[in-house]
Amino acid sequence: MKTLLIVWHSRTGGTRQMVQAAAEAARAQGEVEVRVLEAQTAGAADLLAADGYIFACPENLAAMTGEMKAFFDRTYYPVLERLNGRPHAAMICAGSDGSNAARQIARIATGWRLKAVAEPLIVNTAAQTPEAILAEKHLDEAQLSPCVELGAAMAAGLALGVF
Repeated sequence: MKTLLIVWHSRTGGTRQMVQAAAEAARAQGEVEVRVLEAQTAGAADLLAADGYIFACPENLAAMTGEMKAFFDRTYYPVLERLNGRPHAAMICAGSDGSNAARQIARIATGWRLKAVAEPLIVNTAAQTPEAILAEKHLDEAQLSPCVELGAAMAAGLALGVF
């Protein structure tokens, strides 16, 4: 059985909801084991044991969160040249743009020689004031639907050997 690993971090709950939606959809496929690990606890052994990945985090100050960056810093060299060709996707929860966090994840994935199987999924919460940025997020069905689709597609692709 193939394994999909979802590594994530969330500050105000938006990314957590995205991950839950993707993971539930992936599990519904039934033929793939889905492991969901917070960035603070995920390690090199977890990456090596998986066949595909979704990396998910918010964008803070035009970058991925420090906890997600710390995950990549901690695991980058221990798995370098050992993940080549494995599929990955990224999900970003952003108050406006999100593209820089997606770009950072893409650069790291390129260094690992991972294969992007979907465009980065960026959910825009439109949080622009300090109060809105720091508030707990409550994503609606329209925002979560693409996460469901991505989780299902990743699991199906792994199960069928498409990637």
